[in-house]
Amino acid sequence: MIVLANDGISKAGEQLLKDAGIEILETKVSQEHLISFINENKVDVLLVRSATKVKTDLIDACPRLKIIGRGGVGMDNIDVEHAIEKGIYIINTPKASSRSVAEMVFAHFFSLARFLHESNRLMPLEGETHFKALKKSFSSAVELEGKTLGVIGFGGIGKEVVKIGISLGMKVKVLTRKPKTEKVTLDFFDGQQLHFEISTENDMDQFLTGLDFLTVNTPKTAGYLLDAPQFEKMKDGVFIVNTARGGVINEVTLLEAIENGKVAGAALDVFENEPTPELALLMNPNLSLSPHLGGNTQDAQQKIGKELAEQIIEIKKKLQ
Repeated sequence: MIVLANDGISKAGEQLLKDAGIEILETKVSQEHLISFINENKVDVLLVRSATKVKTDLIDACPRLKIIGRGGVGMDNIDVEHAIEKGIYIINTPKASSRSVAEMVFAHFFSLARFLHESNRLMPLEGETHFKALKKSFSSAVELEGKTLGVIGFGGIGKEVVKIGISLGMKVKVLTRKPKTEKVTLDFFDGQQLHFEISTENDMDQFLTGLDFLTVNTPKTAGYLLDAPQFEKMKDGVFIVNTARGGVINEVTLLEAIENGKVAGAALDVFENEPTPELALLMNPNLSLSPHLGGNTQDAQQKIGKELAEQIIEIKKKLQ
């Protein structure tokens, strides 16, 4: 079996594959040459992240492919249904990067709540000449403890966000399509565990009322989850973070909500026009921005590589 990890794979994942007698190619092949490379090198498994697209044309042109793997959660760059119809196994890593994304959510929440995103921009420019003025301008910061956290989505990432929120002493509300009750467990350094039963709700209007912090952690949606009508339901001064997918929040009405004071600040790790975000977003001082870094940690990459490798090894056994 030959694997092409076109967007890379961790050393841990690579070693597991090699130990199982699987050949791995880490050549980065451009999209336009990908079909010919796969066929010429008799590739059985194609692994991608978000950069490489695996659409119908590629799937049809590469009949040797047995497995298509996505290092991450979202599968919107792969024509999944068409691949399954062709008898190809589709794998991804829904759990591997959950903690990394959840920690990114709170990195942005802390940055917004303490004005760190703006302070880091201005201190190199004005820190020497306007130190006291800057200090005064950032004096209305808030703490997260005791505040109400709203979480849209209760998959692996949503659960990790909830766990961090609880550990910070926040009140937690969760929105899902259908109400459900699930247990989350906090593990501590000394072996102790605390279990919490979280009951979700499915009424968006009711969910949005009273939130101090709001995070979106869902797969790609058909339309906007948050638009002008939803912003109107929120209390003034809410903080919002999107590490899900570009297009779940209307960026135009978000900027309007920031301008009129409804939203105190927002953080975007993903964008509607990715990888070329709108200039109005990039220049807004009330936005904390990052270039799609949610699952981009060394820890997550190691977990992703291992999870992909383990699935490939199991499928190989079935195919023999």
